[in-house]
Amino acid sequence: MIITIAVDDEPVALDIIKNHCEKIQFVQLAATFLSAADAFQYMKSNTVDLVFMDISMPGLSGLELAEMVKNMAQIVFVTAHPEHAIKGFELAATDYLLKPINYDRFLKACQLAETRKFAGDLRPAKDEILFVKDGFNWVSVKLDELLYIRGEDNYANLFMRERSILTRMTLTELQKRLPVGQFLRVHKSFIVALSKIDKIEKHQIIIKGTKIPLSMISADTLLKKLSA
Repeated sequence: MIITIAVDDEPVALDIIKNHCEKIQFVQLAATFLSAADAFQYMKSNTVDLVFMDISMPGLSGLELAEMVKNMAQIVFVTAHPEHAIKGFELAATDYLLKPINYDRFLKACQLAETRKFAGDLRPAKDEILFVKDGFNWVSVKLDELLYIRGEDNYANLFMRERSILTRMTLTELQKRLPVGQFLRVHKSFIVALSKIDKIEKHQIIIKGTKIPLSMISADTLLKKLSA
């Protein structure tokens, strides 16, 4: 059972969360709060596994509350503002839901929280998911599906097993948001997932049949990482 609370200054949003929770057998909504300060007081004396949390609230914001309780419970941000997604995941959020909240998407967030609870895994989602802008929408990319990234001027093309996403970000910007131990920039125009490398040749890397150029400096770094 996942013991959860919901925090939102909009009563209608809390009602939607309550209705969704009532449909999920393994979720128990213990309380709802219109302010982050009240939620924090509750959490100091009650066990909570998961917090559904709005971001923009008067007084104490959802981001500020997340900083205070990130070691006490998992966090799922619920907001109408997709531009907060990156900051939300930097604060170790389990998931990020956009309003209006779709039930199927809500259920998926609960299932992820349940899996992490019983696996004892509260690692930040930033280690697993990268949010990038695809056109006018923010979309999630699972890092374990990401093969490599190709920079194209002010854009970056993210290649996965079955799809690719072109986002308006430089390769340098993306590099700062990727786990150092899992990804490496091997050329001025390419970042690769180390675990997806099939073959290393003198001046190139092979990933799923794709030949990726390898600079001499990056080759030394790559070999040190793989042999560590």
